[in-house]
Parts: sequence; structure tokens; C-alpha cells
Amino acid sequence: MSTRLDHRNPLVFDTRELGRRPGAMHKVSRTVPAPDDLGLAGVIAVPEGASMQLGLRMESVMEGVLVTGITVAKAVGECVRCLEPLELTLNARFQELFSYPDADARGRLKAEPDDDAEDDEDRYFLEDDLFDLEPVLRDAVVLALPSQPVCRENCLGLCPECGLSLNDDPDHHHDAVDIRWAALQGLVVTDQGDEKDNMSGAADGVDEKQEK
Repeated sequence: MSTRLDHRNPLVFDTRELGRRPGAMHKVSRTVPAPDDLGLAGVIAVPEGASMQLGLRMESVMEGVLVTGITVAKAVGECVRCLEPLELTLNARFQELFSYPDADARGRLKAEPDDDAEDDEDRYFLEDDLFDLEPVLRDAVVLALPSQPVCRENCLGLCPECGLSLNDDPDHHHDAVDIRWAALQGLVVTDQGDEKDNMSGAADGVDEKQEK
């Protein structure tokens, strides 16, 4: 690991109480501030610094510490249909194994150092009996958040013609003109105008004769 874990970080947890005794269990409840960029960028997320309720159960197993937990927080975003702000209560559950640094993938102690970096990338490790929950929490929150958030299931969205919220006026509509008849409508208007001009001209002729 490139950096050592800081026990003062609210998302870093201590497992020393378990003492590497398989079957030992410890429960923790903690309120933590949300880290930055926790969610789907530009869609919906838990605001940075917002309070998050954490409930963890830490169980000692042969290969490390199995962490099972839930987080409850408020997420804010924008409705994808009507573009109004929205807020929802997020309940994200997760479970992750944090392995002992000296254990192999099968939970046995390593006889010699293993240089298989690819396997390590997919695993989380304890460091001085500490683990950082943030990467696990991020994955859980992203999976729990809706990718297409709506303010309510029956949101009507916006009028595609003028952008008016249809939630405010469900009967709002525009008289649609079939483009196939638009040209004919233009001809009708022109013909009607010509007829009026002809009638006006004829009337003028009659008036002139009557004057004579």
C-alpha cells in the first residue's frame, strides 16, 4: 500500500478487538460525513459532508475480517423527466472481506511473498488491523442509486414543444399539424385570398357602373 491508514479518518475502522479469533464478532454504529463525489456525477449523489449513518458487523474468519453493513443517507439530484430537484433516502447494503496481509486467496498463511499483483487488485487488505471502508462504500452507493432518477413514478415530464411542466397542467397540448398537409393549407389560404380580391374587384366594377 502506498499510504498508511489514518485511524482518525471516520471511514477507517479498527479490528484489533477481534484478535484474529475466528468466530469473534464486533458491531459498530457510526455517523460519518460523506466523502466527495459519492454517487453518479451530474445525475444524483450524496452531497459532500452530508451525514451518513453506518451500521457494521465485523466477523473474524480464517482469512481476514468479513464486514457486513448498511448505510443510510440522503441523496439529491434532478428528475430526468421534469428536471425538478429531488431528494431520496438511500439504503445501501454491502459485504466485503478484508484479508490479512499474510494470507493467500484460500485463507491460508503464505509461506513466501506472492508477486501476483492482479489478484491483489481485486482484494482488500487489512493494514495494522485497520481497514478503509470508503472504496466499498462508494461501490455500494453507486449500485443503490437509480441511474434514471424521477421525482415520482407517474411524473409526466415536460412538454416537448414549449417545455412547460405537464405535472402542473396535465391537459396542456399543442394542435399538431400534419406536415403532409401543411403545403395544402398554404394553398387554401392563398386561394381564399385570391377569391376575396376578385370579389372585391368585381364589386368595385359594379359600383363604377352604377355611378355612371
